[in-house]
Amino acid sequence: MKTIAAIQTVSLSEQVYLSLRKAILKGELPPGHRLLVLEIANKFEISQAPVREALERLKQEGLIVGKTNKGSVVSKITHKEIQDVYELRILIEGHAIRETMKVINAGDIEYLEHIVQGMQRALDEGDADQLVELDMRFHGYFYERCDNHIFLEIWKNIRTKIMRFISITNQQISNELIVGGHRELLELVKSGNAEEAAVKCIAGFSFYKNYKV
Repeated sequence: MKTIAAIQTVSLSEQVYLSLRKAILKGELPPGHRLLVLEIANKFEISQAPVREALERLKQEGLIVGKTNKGSVVSKITHKEIQDVYELRILIEGHAIRETMKVINAGDIEYLEHIVQGMQRALDEGDADQLVELDMRFHGYFYERCDNHIFLEIWKNIRTKIMRFISITNQQISNELIVGGHRELLELVKSGNAEEAAVKCIAGFSFYKNYKV
């Protein structure tokens, strides 16, 4: 882990949180790995208070859990959990796209095009982390624009779980196919065909739903 003395614009707690979160999402800190406050504080050369704050945020996201006599450990990813998440996405994400396309405008299209362009750059540069982040930003936009606050809250609650999972599964899928799939979806959105866009969006979810972790 990097020390954070050189980074003045981000709080100590935020930097610890982002560093640990990235390591968990990438699998560098595997399920069951113990996170000791004193050890982390020593590595970052900081006090224990911001470390505790960072760990609390990770607990709220479900990335770590408290264990008796063990402190905090990285949570497990179960097949049932992934099934549940993708069954939920199959049920609601198509609807989010249909509703978004009722109000979509040129600014929305430009924003989505910018994301897909960023995904292509991440692919060209071999930046898998950025590719996952932009993937989530692309899909999350439909939850933001569909004007359903419950859908948006659901997305916020499952987003980190999905990021963690696809950070693993994307290692088994061609990144070219991932970017291409989003580009195809964007073209359907631009065409105005809401039903085809919705079907295209959820078509690939069966792979993730059935993936054995």
